[in-house]
Amino acid sequence: MIQGIGAAAGVAIGKAFVLPNWEWSLPDNEVNPVDLAKEFERLYEGIRTSKDEIEFIKKEFREVVGPEESSIFDAHLAILDDPVFMSEIRGIIERQYKAAEVAVKEAIDHFVAMFDLLDDEYMKERAVDIKDVGNRLLKHLLGAPEVTLPSDTQPYILVAKELSPSQLAHLNPAYVLGIVTMMGSKTSHSSIMARALGIPLVAGLENKLSNPIQTGDMIVLDGETGSVQLHPDESTVREYALMREKQHKKREQLELLSTVESVTRDGVTIRLAGNISSVKELNMALKYGAEGVGLFRTEFLYMDRDTFPSEEEQFEVYKLVAEKVGKHSVVIRTLDIGGDKHLDYFQLPEEQNPFLGYRAIRISLDRKDMFKTQLRAILRASAYGNIKLMFPMISSIEEVQEAKAVLNEVLVDLEQCKVSFNRKMPVGIMIEVPAAVMISDYLAQEVDFFSIGTNDLVQYVLAVDRMNEQIAHMYHPYHPAVLRMIRMTVEAAQNAGIHVSVCGEMAADERSIPLWLELGINELSMSPQSLLKVKHRALNTVASDAISIAKVCLKNRTSSETEEQLSRFATSCGNSTVSVLNLKGKTS
Repeated sequence: MIQGIGAAAGVAIGKAFVLPNWEWSLPDNEVNPVDLAKEFERLYEGIRTSKDEIEFIKKEFREVVGPEESSIFDAHLAILDDPVFMSEIRGIIERQYKAAEVAVKEAIDHFVAMFDLLDDEYMKERAVDIKDVGNRLLKHLLGAPEVTLPSDTQPYILVAKELSPSQLAHLNPAYVLGIVTMMGSKTSHSSIMARALGIPLVAGLENKLSNPIQTGDMIVLDGETGSVQLHPDESTVREYALMREKQHKKREQLELLSTVESVTRDGVTIRLAGNISSVKELNMALKYGAEGVGLFRTEFLYMDRDTFPSEEEQFEVYKLVAEKVGKHSVVIRTLDIGGDKHLDYFQLPEEQNPFLGYRAIRISLDRKDMFKTQLRAILRASAYGNIKLMFPMISSIEEVQEAKAVLNEVLVDLEQCKVSFNRKMPVGIMIEVPAAVMISDYLAQEVDFFSIGTNDLVQYVLAVDRMNEQIAHMYHPYHPAVLRMIRMTVEAAQNAGIHVSVCGEMAADERSIPLWLELGINELSMSPQSLLKVKHRALNTVASDAISIAKVCLKNRTSSETEEQLSRFATSCGNSTVSVLNLKGKTS
């Protein structure tokens, strides 16, 4: 058994197909100075073709897994526009009289070597993106064929030194049982994509194999624990086959819960809503029993296009979502770009700390023309369903008041134009920065509801970038400081008589249910894939017992104590599981 990094959950059993390393060996011939213009033209044509290909892949992948995961390819497009990367290539052609493909290869090698020297695991992962984009460009400059994977054989476990997002996007999940990579981590783009596709993946086996894996070798892998077994005996194969069968049966049983009410064993209701980025994700959320939408990330309407979406385009999407959800509410968050989300047609400034910079509500208040267009579309759609409006990344009273003033201008304009809309549409804010928590009592007097975005809140409270593998172990959602921040927010909302919900990753962690019950939070919003497992945990929880555990947790001095106690409680609930079949009649 070899222990790697569990990057995408699931069990896979099958024979290996080893993806050969694509290494370019190019003659280092000089180009005649009079032919430099031709080399630049070849370079620019290769860039244009590469961009078109990446856009096509992005669109195809988006149709499979949705806009959030497909936005990974925005990073690839950005590399082809990066002035430093392109300046390096042009400089090699111009000063050293190298052919375009040789210049690209040298630039790739230079930046990859530079990134590999860094201690930051996240930056090392970005070297894979540079190689991916560079190899695509080289392929066009050399007229080389695409590296293809077998599609006419029996299903296989793919083994590679590293797997680029482009290669993964071309995989047919029907033929790929699992993936093993020598390099990589949980935060790599390939891991994110594998999770989205539902393909088990174990990464990080570099220097852990006494002999390299060969095509045809039998492999068993567990993407949850990160274990890989080569040449397993029959008993091991049977053991893992049984484990895989249990996982499949559990998934099938969980799907039976889609029409069951989310109620604890002693009668406390926890409303579960969906986080969505598209109509496709909404359909999945509704299929799994989501009671409305707790977070509609509208920025994905702005991506994968060349211009800002018009008011009419946005209105049609918001209206469709509201109509599909019916009586339940749809919380629409206004545009939240910046940080790691960029638009090709809207140039953001270069920043040392983009997550603390020009983003979200700050951009909207700076670009009121764009802001008003979105607000008009949301207000018009409010006539067709139970829509709520939410502003992201609020840190001051002034921001809320200014945003509401812009909203009021749009309200007046629509009234004058005799356009129908809900004049009592609730307006809320995301609580995701410590400043908002500390003035939550003031903010509660300005809005109709709070939604706690735990992803950013944890990151900002602890000053820990959760995408940085060097410090990812310090990212603790159960840190006492985080729990105090959440409690302070909830108390401020309750004292003001406004609604409060949670829409970050903590909402999707079923171990957190005791905390929500103790704090009085009865609405959670999460990705569609998490809805059924959280509902299953809620159905098997006795609220009074959970509250007793949570009272202890909220007094703990360390996150490890809380995590251990909540995990132990979740396990004890699992030991007295309510039968899914007994719940089939208890539908909502």
